[in-house]
Amino acid sequence: MDFKIQLAQIIARVSNLSEAEVISLLTTPPQGMGDYAFPCFLVAKEQKKSPIDVSRELSAKISAHFIEKVESKGPYINIFLAKSSVSNSVLEGIFTGKSFEIKLGSGKVMIEYSSPNTNKPLHVGHLRNNVLGLAISNLLTSTGHEVIKANLINDRGVHICKSMLAYKLFGNNRDPVKENIKPDHFVGEMYVLFNEKSKENPLLEEEAQKMLMLWEKGDKEVIELWKKMNEWALDGMKKTYDNFGTKFDEWFLESEMFHKGNKFELIEEGLSKGVFKKEDNGAIVALLEPDLPNKVIVRGDGTSLYATNDLMLTQVKFDEFNLDKAIWVVANEQDLYFKQLFKIFSKLERKWANNCFHLSYGYVNLPEGKMKSREGTVVDADDLLKEVEELALEEILKRYPDLDEFEKNSRSRKIALGGIKFLLLKNDAKKDMIFNKKLALSFEGETGPYLQYTYARARSILRKAQNELKVGEKDLFKANYSLLTHEKEKNLIIVLGKYSDSIKKSWEELSLHPICHELLKVAEEFNSYYHEVPVLKANNKEEIIARLALVKATTIVLEKGLNLLDIELIEEM
Repeated sequence: MDFKIQLAQIIARVSNLSEAEVISLLTTPPQGMGDYAFPCFLVAKEQKKSPIDVSRELSAKISAHFIEKVESKGPYINIFLAKSSVSNSVLEGIFTGKSFEIKLGSGKVMIEYSSPNTNKPLHVGHLRNNVLGLAISNLLTSTGHEVIKANLINDRGVHICKSMLAYKLFGNNRDPVKENIKPDHFVGEMYVLFNEKSKENPLLEEEAQKMLMLWEKGDKEVIELWKKMNEWALDGMKKTYDNFGTKFDEWFLESEMFHKGNKFELIEEGLSKGVFKKEDNGAIVALLEPDLPNKVIVRGDGTSLYATNDLMLTQVKFDEFNLDKAIWVVANEQDLYFKQLFKIFSKLERKWANNCFHLSYGYVNLPEGKMKSREGTVVDADDLLKEVEELALEEILKRYPDLDEFEKNSRSRKIALGGIKFLLLKNDAKKDMIFNKKLALSFEGETGPYLQYTYARARSILRKAQNELKVGEKDLFKANYSLLTHEKEKNLIIVLGKYSDSIKKSWEELSLHPICHELLKVAEEFNSYYHEVPVLKANNKEEIIARLALVKATTIVLEKGLNLLDIELIEEM
């Protein structure tokens, strides 16, 4: 049973608001002030009354078998659920799987994320994109959508030519594979070197632009150099993807989009419809004013920009994959760019123009400040994982010094990845964040390892019950939930019952932070319950089975949530 929806239906009837409006207003109040809170400001505005008076009037009209009491507190209504009647519904829903059958949409959606440039390795900023894109893909899949995970590799352009030019002029024909250097790191070093050298010799910027023109004309020497360095970059990136568990169904290369003929048909179409205009200097501009600034889509020298190829790729996405919706996971510095891109398709009268969505997210900064790829002041993804793994290994050795080598390495990798991914997902995606690797790894507080530890603790209780009391998981399906009368048990059940609310909220906001914070509440309530209620030392076996069923339900919710976040579970920590 979804108590939030039922509650919204009741309040909608007595307030004359729509069910959707009520759901958007219902919140979780501070501890001790109920399970849900409803602010009366909107109703008061419509009825031209005081919010306090509306709170008193409405609170007297809200009742249901699953509501224990309703309190009017100033302009708010605090609602307390009847925990005894909630238990059966929540736990049965978890054990039957009905609590996780949350259909919020349908249709085929392509989610494009990661989209790195092949002039530098992936860094922690890319990781936020990667984990957000994969988790959103998991979320939409679980709520009824057919999802295609796509990666556009930006492997052409003047920024790529800067790495190439630096290698040509200063690389001395070095081979990173022979030198045992991760090849994408080597390419990144060339990009940093170019920016250092161009400060001494500004003419290098012009040389890079000339190299791009040669690439677009198919110059044999330039293409051979590009192929070699592109292969280095891609090989290194794919290893990073493997290490972090990042997955894609489709790979697009910008270089391939450049050679697709329909791109020029699109440009001709735009020119003929008056959507594009050719300037005196040869540049082609999309005319978007006064709504948005005009956008150059082809340079005056005839070379292509991101927009040139994005026009083609977007058309390909909808034509070849029969999409209902396309989502781009890209940092907020490109907010204007995507407004311009979508506006172009609207003016070109594409029916699907309104089904394009930019999932904008904030920057990842370090405690010491903003990262800068050109200056090399970034945290490479590979280096970050290695450092956090080492920190995790130190913690594991303190607890389990006798673990074999394989198990130590396996656990440290899972804990490190869990810490990194959760820290990147628990913040509102739209906001900038600071990445602190030591905070990511804490076994206490709002971290991935804390959730993994909670899951492992719950699983250890179930194993102990199996080994010592011979209570298996089949016994738990016969549990008498009415025996769960302790206040800590009731609180945990209420929190477990709100998991579906967090799924809906994450779906609405296209951000994983609601799920992350709900899982933290589950872990907090479970650990509080575990410390205060002796699960395996109840008055009788029937009560033990009921408590174990609650433990099992906790592991199911944690497993479902962590799987959505692409965080691996650990049986023992």
